[in-house]
Amino acid sequence: MGLSSFALAAFLFVTLDPDYTSSPVYAASSEGVEITYGSVIKLMHERTKVRLHSHDVPYGSGSGQQSVTGFPSVDDSNSYWIVRPELESSAKQGDTIKSGTNIRLQHMRTRRWLHSHLHASPISGNLEVSCFGGDGNSDTGDHWSLDLEGGGMTWRQDQRIRIHHVDTSGYLHSHDKKYTRIAGGQQEVCGVREKKADNVWLAVEGVYLPITETK
Repeated sequence: MGLSSFALAAFLFVTLDPDYTSSPVYAASSEGVEITYGSVIKLMHERTKVRLHSHDVPYGSGSGQQSVTGFPSVDDSNSYWIVRPELESSAKQGDTIKSGTNIRLQHMRTRRWLHSHLHASPISGNLEVSCFGGDGNSDTGDHWSLDLEGGGMTWRQDQRIRIHHVDTSGYLHSHDKKYTRIAGGQQEVCGVREKKADNVWLAVEGVYLPITETK
């Protein structure tokens, strides 16, 4: 099921901090829009074009936590992620995000955090990537470091990026290997410690918060 830009804007209005509900939110319609904390985005795997996806279905092995996959359809609301700062950060909603910054990605539907650890992924045996925790329940296993490809100081829509997991040093990765059971037809998403072409993602569809003006 899809979720319109209007519905996303309404979601943001009721979930953002009060200081930001008076600011406009907007759907990005062209390349180069800066991504800020609090924005809701979809991440597309560059080579295979799937979107980073999760749903309330646990892995049948490994951690047993909520599964994370690559979803082939653009029009699915379970592929939206809220960009959040790392724990103990002073960053605020509307702040831009520089290369090398640690971020967290919160799954919009289930409120759990994109997470990784040393459990083996179900298909390839690489590092498992899951969703775990929730509002008020997060740890360093939810921290991912943002690497911008091709220059630029701050993260922008449609810019090639890699994100690697701080605790395990695994790059967020996907490939052509697909599930047949828990998520039939969806691709495995995992972590790998080597920098490869299949580590590259882009922020595509989403609703982006405007940059916070310095007072």
